[in-house]
Formats: sequence, structure tokens, C-alpha cells
Amino acid sequence: MQGSCCCGAVKFELTSPPSMMGTCHCTRCRKVGASAIIFIKKDDLKWIAGRDQVQKYEPAPPHKYARCFCKICGTSLGEILSDDDSFPISANVLDDDPQVRNRFHEFVSEKPDWYEIGDDAQQFEGHPTQS
Repeated sequence: MQGSCCCGAVKFELTSPPSMMGTCHCTRCRKVGASAIIFIKKDDLKWIAGRDQVQKYEPAPPHKYARCFCKICGTSLGEILSDDDSFPISANVLDDDPQVRNRFHEFVSEKPDWYEIGDDAQQFEGHPTQS
């Protein structure tokens, strides 16, 4: 499964499909263009080109999740430089079908009034609860 930024400077592949997909409606994810997210395992991410073209934005507290983007074209890459074993990246950077579909909506309390959720995935006011 291949992935890339808009200009093609950043290229990677996933050796296994993502574990799940979700949609985040928080203002931060919407502003950086990464609302549709897929969760991948760090060991499944193989860099083809452009890791050095990825810039990381470190937020001010109380926010804790760093956001990555291509230095050249600005494509949002989610948390692709994370050191965690599993992390979210923007679903939009995949060139192939992720083989998963939307499982949840988080931060629906921050969703703009003009956006209508069009699926039956579970909705959460904040982060999904653990079950």
C-alpha cells in the first residue's frame, strides 16, 4: 500500500493495512486538513523517499499531539514521525484503498454546524472511550 504527499517528495509504503479509520472533528485536525485518519503500526511504515522533507509542528500546551506535513507542498501527514508503536496519519495521503472504513467520529462537539455526518459510525464528544 503506497502513500505520498501532493508534490511527490514524500513517499512511503505500508506493509500491512491500517488497523482502523476514524474521523476527528476537532478544530486542530480540521485546520491542518487531517480529519480522516487511519491508524498504522510504526513497524509497517517503510520510507521510500522524503523523510527529510517532513516538518513537525509541536503544539503549545495543553495540546500534545505533534502534526507533520511536507515542507514543500504542505500536505498534512498526521503523526507520521511518531515514536509510538501505533499512531494516526491522514487517510488522504494513501494512494491505494486503505481496506478499512470509518469506525468512529471523535470531537463531534467541535464539529461545525455546516458539516453533516453521513455514516452510522459511533460518535464521541471527545476521544473514543476504551471498551
